[in-house]
Amino acid sequence: MSNTTAGVTLLDGGMGQELVARGVAGSETLWSAAALLDAPEEVLAVHRDYIEAGADVITTNSYAAGRDRLEKVGVGHLFEQLNRTAGELAVRAREETHRPVRIAGSLGPLRGTFNPDAVGAFEELVPLYAEQAELLLPHVDLFLCETMSTAEEARAALTAAAATGREVWVSWTLAEEGEAGALRDGSGIAAALAAVADLPVAAVLVNCVQPERITAAMAALVDSGRPAGGFANGFVGIPDGWVVTDGLPDARNDLDAAAYAGHAIGWVDQGAQIVGGCCEVGPAHIRRLREQLDVLGST
Repeated sequence: MSNTTAGVTLLDGGMGQELVARGVAGSETLWSAAALLDAPEEVLAVHRDYIEAGADVITTNSYAAGRDRLEKVGVGHLFEQLNRTAGELAVRAREETHRPVRIAGSLGPLRGTFNPDAVGAFEELVPLYAEQAELLLPHVDLFLCETMSTAEEARAALTAAAATGREVWVSWTLAEEGEAGALRDGSGIAAALAAVADLPVAAVLVNCVQPERITAAMAALVDSGRPAGGFANGFVGIPDGWVVTDGLPDARNDLDAAAYAGHAIGWVDQGAQIVGGCCEVGPAHIRRLREQLDVLGST
């Protein structure tokens, strides 16, 4: 963990929605990975802006660059190129800004976000995550297994990432309704934590859900005894069974930079040591959060 202000590590914000906000055409199938081909300089600019906003960690734009996802849309041959490019752009942003940020290699869901029924078996997932991790390895300081919707999905990603010898973090996404702390498959955060208890996990987080749901789950994460945190999205809510072809949910109109920072500082008050942002959370939000963390560190 970094020795950041108030003992809190600040992550960056979202990549895909930030690219859309900058006029980069989205892709229902490749999502933000399309920009690695069509607009790499914009990806670089987003990384730079997060660094300049005060992030301690930036995340590679490899979330949607798993082999399974690429092969389903006929571009599996680009798998190596896209992941190497994602890593190289993050490194270049760090070099150009001259700030010693850490780079997290993003390992996301291989068979669809928020879709626990499509996750697949542990034995199928581990080699797929392993080959992606190996491509990112030369460029990253740690791996972030993010937006995991089941305990098994997280365990597979972590197993592959840990085999590289790099530090590994895990972040689950949560259901929008029902029991606080429930994953998208309905299991609880306690069961998810237990499923990875024997793995060398350096941090446990939740992400890509409304900030209020993260607030409700934070105590369980902190009680795990591992560094804990969260990075929320700014959507009105993502319903169960959602797929990308349904179109993205609307953005909330009550989560400007100040309001979002208020939620995140609340997590810090609960004991979180890592905070940042996901979809619809941009550089302005991260800058405001940096300012708030600096205030905490000076008191």
